[in-house]
Amino acid sequence: MSKLDSHVASVLDYASQEHSDDEDALIAALEDSPAMDAFREQRIQQLHSEFARAKSQKNQGFGNYTEIKEEKALMDITTEVKYAVVHFAKNDFSRCATMDVHLESLAKKHFDTRFLKIHVENAPFLVTKLKVQVLPCVIAFANGVSVDRIIGFEGLGYTQDTFITQDLEARLLGSGVVQRAKAQDDAGVRFGVKKAQNVESDDDDEWD
Repeated sequence: MSKLDSHVASVLDYASQEHSDDEDALIAALEDSPAMDAFREQRIQQLHSEFARAKSQKNQGFGNYTEIKEEKALMDITTEVKYAVVHFAKNDFSRCATMDVHLESLAKKHFDTRFLKIHVENAPFLVTKLKVQVLPCVIAFANGVSVDRIIGFEGLGYTQDTFITQDLEARLLGSGVVQRAKAQDDAGVRFGVKKAQNVESDDDDEWD
């Protein structure tokens, strides 16, 4: 994928945030940019190409955070697409629910990456093969090969219990499975699990 012009990128990012499918309006927004110059036609063409590609990707399941029910289907997807992020989860774990919020937000912005979720009880083979023992467990795949693993909230944010979407995005950027920063810092609010005093949380302990 060629490098996006910064003005085209900003218009596309706005479109993803507003869930806009109006290409004419996006082109108008691009033309309103004070930076429009000799590169006008190239930028409009790039916007058109990227917009069409994003629509095509969306029809293939990109742009959504999708729960997969069968591990064979999950394996098929991770080998068919170039980039995939898979959340191994349990529905009754609050940390898994927190991770869901951030992954769903990122899925809407990154159309080159599939964001997937599977309940660990539906994936016994993969859980064993990938040695998934602590939840939430998020594994990043590139060309069907695991390139990074996030265990619990490890390596995210400034504390072990809280992080923002940008923290997760930065980690995935470092892994190479997302290509460009798009997440917004929602007024600095950090999502996490508030621990009750003198009560141990079992959400990111071994689940089996």
